[in-house]
Amino acid sequence: MNNRLKWRHNVYLKLQDIDVRLNLEFIREVLQHLPGVTEKLCYNTPAFYVNKKIFSRLKEDCETLVIQTHEREKWIDADPFTFFITDHYLNYDYMLVALKTISPEDLTNLLITAWHNRATAKLIKEYENSLK
Repeated sequence: MNNRLKWRHNVYLKLQDIDVRLNLEFIREVLQHLPGVTEKLCYNTPAFYVNKKIFSRLKEDCETLVIQTHEREKWIDADPFTFFITDHYLNYDYMLVALKTISPEDLTNLLITAWHNRATAKLIKEYENSLK
């Protein structure tokens, strides 16, 4: 088996883990109420888009979430064990989130904010009207 197939197979196996599945179920539950969200694979892991723009995806280790944010310094300063970046993300508006240590409230807040940052004004208005 070549390295690429081995890598894909390892990701597939990690996605079967019960903790990973529970995390994904929670993420999907948060996102299902947001207009325009689609789920596709990105690097063989679930990724979430709005208007064809990615705003979050599961990393290949299946323990870390990549999420779009304009406030990563705030989050990293508050809890560098849960929120961090690697050199790869230095020039991008994304941060990494350790799914084992993030609170459900913080994850919900980050997911909705990331969606909001990528959504159109029309989708945002549709979401706000649904809350009334």
